[in-house]
Amino acid sequence: MLFTRRGVRVRTVLRSQESMMIVGVVRETAAGERRVALVPAGVAALKKAKLDVVVEKDAGKSAGFSDDAYKEAGAELGSSSDVGAKADIVLAVQKPKQDLKASQVGIAIFDPLTYPDQVPAKSGATLFSLDLIPRTTRAQAMDVLSSQANLGGYLGVLIGATELTKILPMMTTAAGTIPPARALILGAGVAGLQAIATARRLGAIVSGYDVRTAVKEQVESLGARFVELPLETESAQDAGGYAKALGEEFYAKQRQLLGDVLAETDLVITTAAVPGMKAPILVTAAMAERMAPGSVIVDLAAERGGNCELTKAGETVEHKGVRIIGPLNLPSRLATNASQLFSKNIQSFLLNMVKEGALEMDMEDPIVSGSLLAKGGEVVHERVKEILAKEGARG
Repeated sequence: MLFTRRGVRVRTVLRSQESMMIVGVVRETAAGERRVALVPAGVAALKKAKLDVVVEKDAGKSAGFSDDAYKEAGAELGSSSDVGAKADIVLAVQKPKQDLKASQVGIAIFDPLTYPDQVPAKSGATLFSLDLIPRTTRAQAMDVLSSQANLGGYLGVLIGATELTKILPMMTTAAGTIPPARALILGAGVAGLQAIATARRLGAIVSGYDVRTAVKEQVESLGARFVELPLETESAQDAGGYAKALGEEFYAKQRQLLGDVLAETDLVITTAAVPGMKAPILVTAAMAERMAPGSVIVDLAAERGGNCELTKAGETVEHKGVRIIGPLNLPSRLATNASQLFSKNIQSFLLNMVKEGALEMDMEDPIVSGSLLAKGGEVVHERVKEILAKEGARG
């Protein structure tokens, strides 16, 4: 398999169109994972692009997609070993349980910035990690982080609403008027903006905060108040559109100022995460203690260590009358819609490299080069290599 050198545009073809390439879809094996990488509608799209598809039996069952639906869309069904033996390209949501062959291409969320030492590079397979796709306009249809975070923000508010001892909307009854609850969303990325929209639709008085003041207009366009703190935030976003980690001095000052806001809030949804790093602590135990008993914090960054000092991933903690919820893999709870969105993302990513039934990897395409994680038995992504080098130096 050949790859382009810098400055030289070479078309890289994995297999000629004389022999149909086979795309394999595996059943997810991670604990609690109910999504599937490709839904039946995606099968039809790949078939139209002159690709054959083999799907592991029951791969879509937990997401509400039957084997019959895949067959009707034109896919072949097989066992795990069948997919492994036949597929040229393997699609998955999370890293496949079994290592791929050197001749195969794997496309999934490998989460290499968080777990660089778990990248299965030694198999020799060519691996693309969907969570490394640059956040550009052209790549929006491929952005799995955004599509899944959107669902997480929605469900996070619903979880908070069911745990809260108050209702979110104002309600006028014969017994009196109940005022609306106050919700604060920390982080105005995709998850945060959806959380703001959902909380507003449910009738809460909503405020939003983000270190990137550039998102103020988006927060206000959803009917929420943007919380402005006297902090220097010009360096809060990198060139790829992701939030950057800021110094501890900044976070300490931020926590001090946010404490007064939390004291008047019933429901807090935290969404702040920095790729490849532990989530910043935005809510300390002391800040949570200022909230009224019966209040709720839903920490959507629980999988990254949590934005709340009291968060325990996968658990609900009660601290002096305040409930702190640390949910894991929220998109999987909405497996049907999450799979539909993920399928569209992965389909768009794959078809960006398919020409007349052949896989062409143009390394001058920033989407391709930016998401290429490993090939030839080695990790090739520069940022992941840097993390591995640092960990090697420490260890």
